[in-house]
Formats: sequence, structure tokens, C-alpha cells
Amino acid sequence: MPALSETEWRARAAAHRARMERWTVPHRARRQRGETHPVEDFLFTYYSLRPQHLEQWQPGPGVRAVGFARAGYRDGMLDGVSDRVRRTAGFVHGLVGATAARPGRFGCFGLHEWAMVYRTADPRHPVPLRLGAAGTDAVVESLPVTCTHHDAFRFFTAAARPLNTLQPRREDQAALEQPGCLHATMDLYKWAYKLLPATPAELLGDCFALAAEVRELDMRASPYDLQEHGYAPVRIETAEGRAEYAAAQRGFADRAAPLRTRLLALCSTLTEAPTPADPPANGASAHT
Repeated sequence: MPALSETEWRARAAAHRARMERWTVPHRARRQRGETHPVEDFLFTYYSLRPQHLEQWQPGPGVRAVGFARAGYRDGMLDGVSDRVRRTAGFVHGLVGATAARPGRFGCFGLHEWAMVYRTADPRHPVPLRLGAAGTDAVVESLPVTCTHHDAFRFFTAAARPLNTLQPRREDQAALEQPGCLHATMDLYKWAYKLLPATPAELLGDCFALAAEVRELDMRASPYDLQEHGYAPVRIETAEGRAEYAAAQRGFADRAAPLRTRLLALCSTLTEAPTPADPPANGASAHT
């Protein structure tokens, strides 16, 4: 089993924390000021992992970190796998494996965000619409709406739902998710943290960092005018904008592929791992 000295793992832990603080520190500062951010806060509000947990480092399975202590670890090693994590790993393996095996679809053009404000006077974000309400509705009506992701589709307005070529249900998730979907790529972060404390921090960080980039494209291609926040629009109402979106979408699908491979390998390891060891009796040493 590979071993990390205390000096080595503390250096990795510091690097991981510094990398995640690019997002966690501004988020905490906004929260203290009572401010919100229409793009970045999504990673901490829709997704449920707390910033302090995102910043924490852990080695994951198959590595011993000398002197490392955290719940779920013993003697610097992952102390087996709980039934909860094992069940989650089985589900994630099935979903992510099915997604990875399916060809990507690159013709949705991010219309899910437009469908969430279609024919409503109550947009999800307190940000102006670039084209106004009527212009936004006209774009939705002029292009095919082909969302495959249940957790995006469920936020469609009632008027937009019948326009989608599919009606994704929770039970259809493994049959419909495909690697071109921006939300399926962002969700790799969710599946990574659902496997904590067994997920290596580097994998968690890589999934989060990619999700942050994907979220930016997601909102740049949305109907919202985010230029005051520093985001130039991807104008998917034009042919040029749709081509720009599809090219970026393909790039993210390519970058997500190795993360899916790493997640699948982790899930395979966790489903085969033993359950946690019983605590040593009478305060005896856990060392064998």
C-alpha cells in the first residue's frame, strides 16, 4: 500500500485547501455581507457540500497517510466502507458507467435555462433578461428543446415542459443521461462528495473545478444579462452562438471523460471494500 509521510500529506492538504479557497473564500465573504452571486453560489446552494468540507483533504482508499486522522480513517487509512457509501457507490457506478458508454448529444444549446423562465414573470435569478420576457419566449419557441437531464427538466416552467422532446423522470436517469449534458458533467462533483469520506481530495477538487467552469458556460448561454458580473454572453439565439456553445460543450465532455473513469474506479473499489473495523476494546491500540 502506498504511504505518504506526514510532511507529504500535509503539503497535499495545504495545496488542496488553497485551490478550493479560490471559490470558498469569496462565497463566505458574500454570505457575511448578505450578498448573492448568480453564477458561483450555485455550487454551494444547489450542491449541498459545505465549503469547509470541500476544503478538507483525505487520501481515499489504498493509501496510508502517516499521522492522518479524520472520521472514517484509522491509522491513516480508510477504515472500511459503510453500508451507505457502498450503496451510493453501486448507484453511482451504474449511472456514471451508463452515461460514459453513451454518445454525447450537442444540440441542446443550453435551452434548459431559457425553459426555466419561459412565460413566467418570476425568473429564478434577480438579473435582467438580455432579450426581455417576450424575446426570451420567442427563442424557446424557435428552437427544439431537447433536455435529457431530470434535475434540469424539473425546474422548467409548466408552459415549457410540453415543449421538451423528452419528459425525463427520476427513474429514467440512467437511461437518458449522456456525456454532452452540462448538468451531468457538473453532477460528477455531486457523486464525488456523496462518496465521502472515501473520495480522494484531488478527485473531489478536480470535479469541483470542472463544475465551476461548466457553470460559467451554463449561465453565459442563459437568457440572463450577466455582463455587470463580468460574463460575456454566449448568444445561443444566433447560429454563431450555438456553434460556440456546442464547441465548448464538446470540450467539457472530453475533459469529463477521465473524471468519469476515475469515479468508476473508485466506485468499484468501494463496492468491494470491507466494512469498517470495530473500535479496539478497552482503549487497546488499533495497530496490528
